[in-house]
Amino acid sequence: MDQYDVVVLGAGAAGMMCAFEAGKRGRRVLLLEHGERVGRKILISGGGRCNFTNIGTKAENFLSENPHFAKSALARFTPKDFIALVEKHRIRYHEKTLGQLFCDDSAKQIVAMLEKECAEARVETRCGVSVSSVRRGGDAAGFVVETSAGKFACESVVVATGGLSIPAMGATAFGYELAREFGHAIVEPRAGLVPLVFSVDDKARWCDLAGVAFDVVARAVVQEKARRKIPAFRERLLVTHRGVSGPAVLQASSYWRPGGEVSFDTAPGLEVFRPLLAQASGRDWNSAYAALRTVLPTRMAERWVRVRANASAGDWTNAGIARLESDLHAWTLRPDGSEGFAKAEVTVGGVDTAELDARTMESKRVPGMYFIGEVVDVTGWLGGYNFQWAWASAVAAGAAA
Repeated sequence: MDQYDVVVLGAGAAGMMCAFEAGKRGRRVLLLEHGERVGRKILISGGGRCNFTNIGTKAENFLSENPHFAKSALARFTPKDFIALVEKHRIRYHEKTLGQLFCDDSAKQIVAMLEKECAEARVETRCGVSVSSVRRGGDAAGFVVETSAGKFACESVVVATGGLSIPAMGATAFGYELAREFGHAIVEPRAGLVPLVFSVDDKARWCDLAGVAFDVVARAVVQEKARRKIPAFRERLLVTHRGVSGPAVLQASSYWRPGGEVSFDTAPGLEVFRPLLAQASGRDWNSAYAALRTVLPTRMAERWVRVRANASAGDWTNAGIARLESDLHAWTLRPDGSEGFAKAEVTVGGVDTAELDARTMESKRVPGMYFIGEVVDVTGWLGGYNFQWAWASAVAAGAAA
């Protein structure tokens, strides 16, 4: 049975980063990947250009049952640190919007960078290897990892197996199952950064507008006492043949719960119907449509007027116009569900952070076992935050494992 200091399970962003950080310390590291190649999700990220970090990363950009847990790792490995690594490898990059950094050329460069760092740190990488079990090493300290390629003994095991998002790319529940076997609690996983599906009635009202996109402020609607914890996102909304998507919807979806609502301000910062208040005549749906066309795509403006006109005979008093204005800034939907893990970019939930050391990612229950990246109950917003969590949590574990 081959002996290693560290066995890392999963060769995605977090696993590769952790492996070479541990290797730099002189640790003998084995990196195992059940797929046929490393970094598969990296390759499809950011439209193939990898949104590898966000320069504005803060702990407030993450969801977790413990909103403070991510602070330590994020503070000790910042976007500047990862940018320095990218620049060391002479990878050209640019800022797109809202602090998001992308490769100028291809996500393949980030994977190649991580592979090179692993090689230089003498990490042994094996792909196409499935793990059947992890158990304590009996009387000896450490663990025995049983795989399709044999058994490996090690002092430390790092679980970097990811979440449930995009099962077509090989996502499984293995990391959660392993955590439970060793007594860890799991915050129930659910799809995050995912399109939402219309109810039957809303499909009839809106789905033929598929392809229409416009700026909104989106927010998941929650109980009033918790509202201050739910951020609003000003980005694009896209109507699809099944529901709504686009950056604004994806952001809000991570906070949305089944049975709940999502509210959209469809004319953020504007008073669309104010001109009608100054008119003694011409207060009608034609005037409302003309006003809407200044802020919404024509098809959406026409449909909004039709839906509102069918719902009301029209109250063109000042109070009635004020209600129209209010409705425009609070288009509320109750989705039937989401597109699920198949279309989700991330998994919300995971290994309970109450059972992990925030500085090292080591289990408080099982010394020598570490959990990093998406398998942990820390989930970032859209825009490079999840990669930054992968890098930061990986470095924290790599420095300790």
